[in-house]
Amino acid sequence: MARIAGVDIPDRKRGEISLTYIFGIGRSSAKKILEKAGVDLNKKVIDWTDDESGAIRGVIAGEYKVEGALKSEVQLSIKRLMDIACYRGLRHRKGLPLRGQRTKNNSRTRKGKRKTIANKKKATK
Repeated sequence: MARIAGVDIPDRKRGEISLTYIFGIGRSSAKKILEKAGVDLNKKVIDWTDDESGAIRGVIAGEYKVEGALKSEVQLSIKRLMDIACYRGLRHRKGLPLRGQRTKNNSRTRKGKRKTIANKKKATK
């Protein structure tokens, strides 16, 4: 396993795919990183030389915010929204979806497990 940005990336996969195991790097940024480092996109990680690995580490360290730094930035952004009490901040605080989704039937991921409320049935005549 190669270790880049504090993450063990899989050896037996192509470099483009392996780099996506790092938080903050997707397919398109992985392609850009490999092009800047001068490494073939289809080359497997196990076939990288030490120079190529070093070049990739340099590009990531110099130009991208990944892993812990990125996670803390995201958390600070969410905290800022909650502090200024904007709509998105309030939705974060309540644990509801932020981007206009309906909540009557769906949004179980954000709301969590169903909470049954007693005595909600209408009386039959």
